[in-house]
Amino acid sequence: MKEKFKKIHTKIENDPKLKEAVKKIKPQKNIWGILGIVLFFFLPELITYIWQSELINWAHLHSLSESLSMQRWIYGQLEEMFASGVSWANITIGVLLLWWVWKS
Repeated sequence: MKEKFKKIHTKIENDPKLKEAVKKIKPQKNIWGILGIVLFFFLPELITYIWQSELINWAHLHSLSESLSMQRWIYGQLEEMFASGVSWANITIGVLLLWWVWKS
């Protein structure tokens, strides 16, 4: 595994296109970069955690009352998304991005 990471690291160091792409996607180490990560990855999960039952009820009500079948389907999908709870994948990605910004 260590050799795999070394190989990836040397590939990044030797490939200017890949280095530029990684530089472009990396959040900046300023208030806007950190605030962007927090607002995009952590705030929606916090809102879901706090108001999960209200969000599920709201989506269910709309899935029953909408006139178009596509809108009913969208609200049904939204209801399932809120019912599944907090996305640990989003939280993990957010933590990894914050760690990446902090370590640079």
